[in-house]
Amino acid sequence: MKNDFNTLINTFKNSIKTWDYFINWNKVFSNSSDLEITLNKLNYLLGKEDLKFEFKKLCNSNPDIISALPILLAVRENNLEVFDKVAKSSEFFDFSADSSDTEKQFEFLEKSGLLSLFKKEGIKNLVDYVVGVEVGLDSNGRKNRGGRLMENIVEAFIKDFTEKRGYEYMTQAKARKMKVKWGVVVNVDKTSRSFDFAVYNPENKKIKLFETNFYNGGGSKLKAVCGEFRNLYDELKAQGIDFIWITDGLGWNTAKRPLEETYNHNEYVFNLSMLEKNVLDNLNW
Repeated sequence: MKNDFNTLINTFKNSIKTWDYFINWNKVFSNSSDLEITLNKLNYLLGKEDLKFEFKKLCNSNPDIISALPILLAVRENNLEVFDKVAKSSEFFDFSADSSDTEKQFEFLEKSGLLSLFKKEGIKNLVDYVVGVEVGLDSNGRKNRGGRLMENIVEAFIKDFTEKRGYEYMTQAKARKMKVKWGVVVNVDKTSRSFDFAVYNPENKKIKLFETNFYNGGGSKLKAVCGEFRNLYDELKAQGIDFIWITDGLGWNTAKRPLEETYNHNEYVFNLSMLEKNVLDNLNW
């Protein structure tokens, strides 16, 4: 089972971005389409000479257009507080559907610079513009998506493996969940302990527990993780349970020594390249 440590560190990946990491297009177009009718009403203002007059006229007949103004600045709140550095005080703006202060709302358009969108040299279509805004807002969600990338990738391998073998697996496996579902008792160091994956072999009624992570950068956390997973390996081994750690990322280049100590101590320390070479098939199930 053991490759040499150099093989492990020399095959770490620089990136694990998947295609769904970049943009959640379903969310982008869903959010845009919710405002499409309102935005098309606002399109009436594009290129108008007397924008203030036309804005108030449009608001009087279509008060719902007010609710779409914040998203033009990539803001989702309907009630905004803005500190005016000149007046040295805060101003409050209400964009809820029942707001009728068109003078105040036009002031917001002026001071925020949004009026430039509606001028002749501005944009041609607010619907297309908001799609771009939603793409930008969704890019902020990459941090959350990135946090689960490694788990999602490893789950794809585990899912295929268990289906092929007729085994079962569980995500976010806590001791109580495993006991209820499989009747397997796992004594853990803390009641809140949740393993990324548990794989159950119904033939011998045994499980294997998995933790997985990916590190782009270094830091003291990596050393702490190594110590934690050495102790966890010992605790589970004493119960006859295999603990498998799948880790990756060039951040480990800053913590090679603690990683090597854990690699030499634990029986199963793998990376994604090893999964790609079907290392799970070689385990004693």
